[in-house]
Amino acid sequence: MIAGYIPILIMIVLAVLLAAVLLLVSHALGPKRYEKRKLTPYECGIPPVGDTRGRFSARYYLIAALFILFDVEIAFLFAWAVIFKELGLLAFIEVLVFLIIILGGYFYLLKKEALEWD
Repeated sequence: MIAGYIPILIMIVLAVLLAAVLLLVSHALGPKRYEKRKLTPYECGIPPVGDTRGRFSARYYLIAALFILFDVEIAFLFAWAVIFKELGLLAFIEVLVFLIIILGGYFYLLKKEALEWD
């Protein structure tokens, strides 16, 4: 049974080795000159104004995490929708429970005003 996974393991090891070799060769053969102009952020040819290393609000990260959460939910629902006729009543009930849990989380976020931009 494990023998079936050996080609996948070999492919993963070869991919990691190839990536490591390419990084080492690039580092060894790449230019070593660092200029101040090359280390400044590029803003469409216009000299940067103000501090370019400003921090983002934590709200952006929260919205990104929520987007990923609900995006994964939709991916699960697409997979279920493709074969839902073949799965039967038990799978339908399981998906309903899954949706109720996810919607409960969504309504909790609305109640806590996590999606508000005050």
